Amino acid sequence: MERPATYLDHNASAPLLAESRLALVDALALTGNPSSVHQHGRALRALIDRARSDVAKLAGAERDQVVFTGSATEAITQAIVGGARAFNVDAIAVSEGEHGAVLKAAEATGLPVQLIGLDADGLIKVDDIARMLEQADMVGMRMLVAVHQVNNETGVVQPMGRIEALVGASPHYLFVDAAQAIGKTTLDFASRAPDLMAVGSHKIGGPTGIGALLMKGHADQVRLIPGGGQESGRRGGTEAAALVAGFGAAAKAFPEHYRAADVGELVRFIEAGMREIAPDLVVFGAAAERVGNVSNFAVPGLKASVAMMGLDLAGISVSSGSACSSGKVGPSHVLKAMGVAPALTECALRVSFGWSSTKQDAEAYLNGFGDVVGRHRARHGVAA
Repeated sequence: MERPATYLDHNASAPLLAESRLALVDALALTGNPSSVHQHGRALRALIDRARSDVAKLAGAERDQVVFTGSATEAITQAIVGGARAFNVDAIAVSEGEHGAVLKAAEATGLPVQLIGLDADGLIKVDDIARMLEQADMVGMRMLVAVHQVNNETGVVQPMGRIEALVGASPHYLFVDAAQAIGKTTLDFASRAPDLMAVGSHKIGGPTGIGALLMKGHADQVRLIPGGGQESGRRGGTEAAALVAGFGAAAKAFPEHYRAADVGELVRFIEAGMREIAPDLVVFGAAAERVGNVSNFAVPGLKASVAMMGLDLAGISVSSGSACSSGKVGPSHVLKAMGVAPALTECALRVSFGWSSTKQDAEAYLNGFGDVVGRHRARHGVAA
């Protein structure tokens, strides 16, 4: 009997929630343009308005602070490239552990990019930010600081309170990539310091192809795609009403399906089980606060490419880091920034749980992991 597939790559993309699928399909049955004033257009506009309210609630934002985009990557690019123009900044500061979308958007501005380090636990070095801002103030420069709230590879929760206290009390600007934070940790955009924040749909069980940029009022001129005035002029192009509706439904339903305590227990269960199988296991970011649904680890000598292949053949889907790296299996820039030795970064795997994960998934994973480690030991003559 064929073993059922086990999906443990929620940080790449969560399975579509039933509520989101229903909202998406229902919206696809409607005809019209959301900008039209007739009844067909108004029906679509009502769906978008409802979704905007639901996304705002999950993000702790005001309804009119939510601007729908084609993805979290687009939201990130609008925030950084559009923000650099609108705020007339002189340089961009990004941490070395940012998602590739943030790093590439910073490069795309054509401005000097200053890199903020990570410590050995995967935490952004706040002292680096303080030093950069102090130096900028001395020469009259204005900076846009771009950081992530939760690391997509390690799950490490960043010290946002300290970062916000630094940047929020300065003439500089703060953008936060919250794609891995929304739904998993409390967001309170409306009352916190960030000027801009990006979130996505498919990380919380919504459809791909839709994200949102959260914008404070003074950031209304941060634009990237001109057009016919959609999204109050902040993002051109006819809204994809069905995708927006699916995003909104996911934002509303996700808290009902995602139980952080239960998901965290699954991660603790597999980490304990892996240590029994491989006592030399290294868990990255283990000493820091983690969001709870992800484990990034390595068994020294067991290459990620080999382990992933073995697990995939066993019907278990995991990853070696960001899924936005063209499917490649290669060394992680996040782990490199943490000072992890190159030989160990080549062995790093990421297992991420989510709303659909079960104890059976965790047990199936440990069985597969045990088989992979066992074959590796036998091949290299290592005693069990």
